[in-house]
Amino acid sequence: MLTTIDLVLEYVLLFVTTIALILGLHYNLQMFQQNGYKNGEFYSWLMKNDTRQRFLYPLALFMVVLVIWDMPVVQLIFFIITIIWTIAIIFAYALYWRTETKKKLVLTARVKRLIATIVILYAVLFVFFYEEMWFWAQIYLIWLPEVVILCNIINHPIEAGINRHYIKDAQRILRENPQIKIIGITGSYGKTSMKYYLNTLLKDFYDVLITPGNFNTTLGVVRTIREHMKPSNQIFLCEMGARHVHDIKEICDLFPPQEGIITSIGPQHLETFHTQENVVKTKFELADAVPDGNRIYLNADNPFELEKAAEYTNRRKVVFYSYKSDKGYHASEVKLTTLGTEFTLTAPDGETARFAMRLIGEHNVINVCGAIAVAHEQGIPLEKLRVPVRRIEPVPHRLQMIQRGDVTIIDDAYNSNPAGSKAAVEILHMFDGIRILVTPGMVELGDKEEDYNYKFGTYAAANCDYILLVGRMSHTDPIKKGALDSGFPESKVRSFEDLQGAMNCAYGISGEGHKYILLENDLPDAY
Repeated sequence: MLTTIDLVLEYVLLFVTTIALILGLHYNLQMFQQNGYKNGEFYSWLMKNDTRQRFLYPLALFMVVLVIWDMPVVQLIFFIITIIWTIAIIFAYALYWRTETKKKLVLTARVKRLIATIVILYAVLFVFFYEEMWFWAQIYLIWLPEVVILCNIINHPIEAGINRHYIKDAQRILRENPQIKIIGITGSYGKTSMKYYLNTLLKDFYDVLITPGNFNTTLGVVRTIREHMKPSNQIFLCEMGARHVHDIKEICDLFPPQEGIITSIGPQHLETFHTQENVVKTKFELADAVPDGNRIYLNADNPFELEKAAEYTNRRKVVFYSYKSDKGYHASEVKLTTLGTEFTLTAPDGETARFAMRLIGEHNVINVCGAIAVAHEQGIPLEKLRVPVRRIEPVPHRLQMIQRGDVTIIDDAYNSNPAGSKAAVEILHMFDGIRILVTPGMVELGDKEEDYNYKFGTYAAANCDYILLVGRMSHTDPIKKGALDSGFPESKVRSFEDLQGAMNCAYGISGEGHKYILLENDLPDAY
């Protein structure tokens, strides 16, 4: 009788394990995709976020059972406990799957190939270990994140071959369009805004192609060229992102730029760059790639760029742009209005023009100054740029103002950084009303992450009326401590598990005056 029960339990265990595998595979692939298909970054994420302790007891139980397997009662208890545990895993994964996640798993061709390899590996185990398949299925489930990494390694030659084909095809398209001027754009922050602002200024005078959205990796540039480049294009605004040293060099070696813009350099992705020096070195890989005598545009308000500029003045034409100094193209007489911002721009030759734009914030002034500098250097008179500057639209999720009745949302949810977060709360302080900060804190700042979040808390305390913290305490506790240490009332610092809870609280805050809610950063599900 026990043998029959044992057999039934084996099939039940195999069935529920397969369901857990399907749900677990969806979850791990989603996180793997959010970590850029990078084995190292996914593994680092696992070390921080994977609740592997839920597997330790069943794994220990496996070891015990292997020793005393001949005892039928032990087998029966083992199967029952493991089935219950596996069903609990199913509910955990299913709960996450039903939750409204910020970034869905996108079934790209690469993901489909990865799934195929994982299924083949599972099938091989099934064929060769059929009699103990329930055991190997459990092991497969326990080590599913590592299985994803292993299959990505197995697929590497295929992915590398496909990528080489795409890269060569993009290079062919560029060779067939030699009239196109590539202007590279990089920086720790501000590069996407610069790309869109500059496109607005140039498109009335040139046929412009830009990398869409956040297509700022090597393959993102390749995809832009293969899918969007036309023979009529004259200028290609190529955003170049980086998470590791030499990422910019890789793009520039494949698609050499004629000019380069470096927006702003600061502490960003320190977990992968490790040091600020590496960040500076990597961003200036763009300047290194620009041919001798050609222009590089540098932010004179950024100390890293100002210091580094001396190395290039003899080999490149360095064009500065500034808000706080009188170097190069610089802004003055800046005025915040109900419609946005007005400022006077002075060119290096002394020519001036008054500009008005629908953007707010010091960083937007400096970015628009940079865009004007580039456009003017392409031969467009300053006066002809006044209308295009007025047409510049706020980039979504970068201090984008959204009116909702008696509430104004200031959406600065994209990729917060130390300098940007400080500027955002200072802008919030400029508004007359109830000023509410909603944030999950900042990430990818290495061993300085806690310090930067603490400082952010001190800035928030000086500029906000309420601080609503979202998500993991490792990111938000330093903000809370920084605020409280600065004398901010504890009753006005509140924590929530998710953004919806924080927003419900923000809308429910009572008081006189218009409500301004600053959304600072919006971490993906991997955090």
